[in-house]
Amino acid sequence: MNRRPDPSVETSGEDRGAECPYCGSTETEREHPKGPSLCRSMHYCNDCEQPFEKFE
Repeated sequence: MNRRPDPSVETSGEDRGAECPYCGSTETEREHPKGPSLCRSMHYCNDCEQPFEKFE
């Protein structure tokens, strides 16, 4: 039986850092491929040390 991959781990494939909504930095990391829903991903800003969600 072939199972489809869990959609919660698929990403848009974007490599560059997301822009932080607090300080504007792109020195960010994706903490988890997806957030509470499939259209959001969780990120962390290395400059201002704030977690944030990004809509995909």
